Amino acid sequence: MPEKIDIKQQYKSLYFPGRAPEIVRVPRLTFLQIDGQGNPASSPAYPTAVSTLYSAAYALKFAVKKQLGIDFAVMPLEGLWWMADGSIVSDENKDFWSWTMMIVQPEWVTPALLDQVLPEVRKKKATPCLDDVRLEAYEEGDCVQRMYTGPYTGEHESIMELHAHALAQGYRLEGKHHEIYLNDPQRTAPERLKTILRQPLAR
Repeated sequence: MPEKIDIKQQYKSLYFPGRAPEIVRVPRLTFLQIDGQGNPASSPAYPTAVSTLYSAAYALKFAVKKQLGIDFAVMPLEGLWWMADGSIVSDENKDFWSWTMMIVQPEWVTPALLDQVLPEVRKKKATPCLDDVRLEAYEEGDCVQRMYTGPYTGEHESIMELHAHALAQGYRLEGKHHEIYLNDPQRTAPERLKTILRQPLAR
């Protein structure tokens, strides 16, 4: 059996942050992505998109293992969140959120491999937005991030602390609010959820 590769260990500074805000440099990474809009707590588009993304991610994992003999752990779900008018996302404007849900992919996953596995996924499972899944590189550069533990609805104060730390270091906020979900909310109590909060920056 091939040894399972944990990609998070290759990027420890990005996936194992402390609770205090810190500045990190995020390199160019390749993600499986799908876009959507609306309140993730009430819009049926959100769980459908996430389910579709995971179906594709696991199909890619098994294809790499079968074809190359390389086994890797599927990375955690990540999300980019923003408002079309540039305002800060908050609980008060959830219905107007835009989002991109995404999962980091290793170097062995290529556009050709994605094209190969998508028809197989379609045969096995009804996935209405499978055609919306794409493989795309994304580079954030300088970011401020921290670990947050607790319910998603309680993030706001920690996000504001994150922003304040970056501004005090001479940066300005730029780009989309980024979250990395280290637990399954269906299996984890809200107070125990661990989420990496990240904000891209510019000088």
